[in-house]
Amino acid sequence: MNNDSLRQHVLNLLTSSHAHANFDTVLKNFPVELRGKRPRGAKHSPWEVLEHMRIAQWDILEFSRNPAHRSPEFPAGYWPATQSPPNVRAWNKSVNAFKLDLKTMCDLVAAESTDLFAPIPHGEGQTILREALLVADHNAYHLGEMVLLRRQLGAWQR
Repeated sequence: MNNDSLRQHVLNLLTSSHAHANFDTVLKNFPVELRGKRPRGAKHSPWEVLEHMRIAQWDILEFSRNPAHRSPEFPAGYWPATQSPPNVRAWNKSVNAFKLDLKTMCDLVAAESTDLFAPIPHGEGQTILREALLVADHNAYHLGEMVLLRRQLGAWQR
């Protein structure tokens, strides 16, 4: 497999919905009144999961490209302080930031100047390929969680 083919496979994994629903599908028309609800037995609300996804993806992206980046404290720094978004604007800001960071990760993977296999100089053996796969894996896990939350809240129609 050549690098161009590998890049395309990774980009598809990050953005497509081959094996699962993608971000836009899962978040489309999410009822405002349910964004801060925790279904019975659930540990997190949709807002908490969305913010966790955004923060984790941002952290992985920044680690991948910024030697001065410092990760949030684990685990508290990867979750929002509140169960509900403070307002609709906060939800939309989180969605848009997630999409922008995902696009930036995709741009990093797609750039011919990016050596997918080279260790990140400020890391401990991590590569851009590893970090992109980590983003894809983490996002897929939590998108599945978000689908389950929507089902439990009676708000999943695909």
